[in-house]
Amino acid sequence: MSTKLEDIVRDATIEVDAVNKKENRSLYKKREPIFPKRATGQFRRLKWLIMILTLSIYYLVPFIRWDRGPGAPDQAVLIDFPGNRFYFFFIELWPQEVYYITGILIVAALLLFFFTSLFGRVWCGYSCPQTVWTDLFIAVERWVEGDRNARIKLHRAPWSLEKIGKYSLKHTIWLLIGVATGGAWVFYFADAPTLFVELFTLQADMMAYSFVALLTFTTYTLGGLAREQVCIYMCPWPRIQGAMMDEDSLQVTYKLDRGEPRGRAKKAHDDENFGDCIDCKQCVVVCPMGIDIRDGSQLECINCALCIDACDGIMDKMGTPRGLIAYDTDANLARRIAGKAEQFTLLRMRTVLYALAIVFVCAVMGYVLMTRSSLDLNVLRDRNPIFVKLSDGSIRNGYTVKILNKERSVRQFAVSVDGLPVETLKINDIADTSTAPIVEVKPDSLRSVHLFISVNETNLASASEPVNITVTDTENGNSVTYDSVFIGPEKRP
Repeated sequence: MSTKLEDIVRDATIEVDAVNKKENRSLYKKREPIFPKRATGQFRRLKWLIMILTLSIYYLVPFIRWDRGPGAPDQAVLIDFPGNRFYFFFIELWPQEVYYITGILIVAALLLFFFTSLFGRVWCGYSCPQTVWTDLFIAVERWVEGDRNARIKLHRAPWSLEKIGKYSLKHTIWLLIGVATGGAWVFYFADAPTLFVELFTLQADMMAYSFVALLTFTTYTLGGLAREQVCIYMCPWPRIQGAMMDEDSLQVTYKLDRGEPRGRAKKAHDDENFGDCIDCKQCVVVCPMGIDIRDGSQLECINCALCIDACDGIMDKMGTPRGLIAYDTDANLARRIAGKAEQFTLLRMRTVLYALAIVFVCAVMGYVLMTRSSLDLNVLRDRNPIFVKLSDGSIRNGYTVKILNKERSVRQFAVSVDGLPVETLKINDIADTSTAPIVEVKPDSLRSVHLFISVNETNLASASEPVNITVTDTENGNSVTYDSVFIGPEKRP
C-alpha cells in the first residue's frame, strides 16, 4: 500500500512539473520595460521647474555659509556628529533636544496628510525624490537614445556597436548622477568645501567614500533600473493614501461622462454617437507608470498629470475643449452624471483638523524654541552605594551633575541645594566647600561633576526626602532646578 501511494505522489509531482514547464509559470511577473513618450504642456513645465528647484536645494544647500561667531562652524545646514550638534541656519540643536526632530517629523507627516486630502498624490507626482530622480534619468535616456519609438526600437534590436555605445553612455551618465547624489549627501555631515577637495584628492575618510558608494548604488538602481517598481512594490504610501482622501479630494481623473463611448466619428452626423475620447492612447504612452488613466483610480498612478498635457494637446488638434483628463473629484463626477453643478471646497472636516493640528504643533515648537534656556541640567543619583553613613553620624548621598553650557563663552555656575538642612556640600576636583560651590564650564560644552550632599540623620524625617539641586549662572542669573531625592536609613517606629 505504501509503495502504491508513493507511486501516485511521484506521478502527480511529475505531471505538475510538466504543466509548469509547459506554461512557464513563475511566482513573479517579468517586468515589462516602460518607455514613456516626451510630454509637453503646463504640467510638464511645472515638473521641470520643481525638479530644478528641489535638486538645486539638495546639491547647493551644504555650500551656504552662516556666521555663528568664532569657534563655531559656518555651514548653514550641518549634522555635526563629532560635535553632537545639528545646525540649521540660526537654529542649533543638541542631542538633549531631539524632541524638536520629533516635532519636525510630525509636522511633515501632517503636511503630507493635509495636501493629500486636498490634491491627492501631489507629493508623489512632483516632489518625491524617487519621482525627481527618475524624471532626470528618463530625460538622460531620452537625450541619448531618442524618444519613445527610437528607444523601443533600440531595445528590441540585436546587440551592435551603436547599441553598446548608447547604453554605455546612458549608464555612465546615470552613475555620475548617482555619484553626485551620494557626494552631496555626505556634505551635510562635514564642512562641504573642505570635504569636496578631500574627496577629489583622495584624502577623505573611508566612511565618506563608503556612503558615496552606497548612495551611488541606490540612486542608480532605484532611479535608473527599478523606476516604477519602487512606487508600486516598495513604497507604502500608495497603500495608505486612501485613508487620507475622500470623495472631494482632487485627483487626475478621466471624465468618463464626457469621453465615453470611445471612438472617432467617421462622419459629421456620427458625432453624437461618440464621446470626446478618440482612443488615441496618448495618455498611456506618456505615463511613466505605464497605466491607462481611463481605467479609473489606480494604485500605480502617481498623479504626475502628464496624461493631462497629452490629452489637452489632442483636444486642441480635434477642436474640442480641453479637460477630458483633468484634476477632478469623485463627488463632481457623480454630480455631473446626476445633472448637478460642480463644486469644490477646501474647508472640509479633515482638512480643517489637519490644519489646526499643524498650527498647534508649530506653535508649540516655536514657543519652546524661543523660550529655551542657554543652560541645561541633568542629575543622576548614585545607586551603589545608595548612601554612606559618615563617622560624625551624618548621611551622605552622591550625585552625578551634568551642566550644559550653550553659550559661546566660559560660564561660572553656582551649585546649590534646597529642601534639606545640608551639613556639607562638596564637588570632586573643586576646592570650594561653600554652600554654593562654583563650577566653570567651557563654551558650548557639557561638564560632568560628582556632587556629595551630607545631612545630619536627625534631620531626616523619612528614608526618602525630596531635594532640589539648582545651578545658577553667576553672570546673568539664569538658573535651572532638578528635583531629586535624598536617601537615608529606614526609620524605626
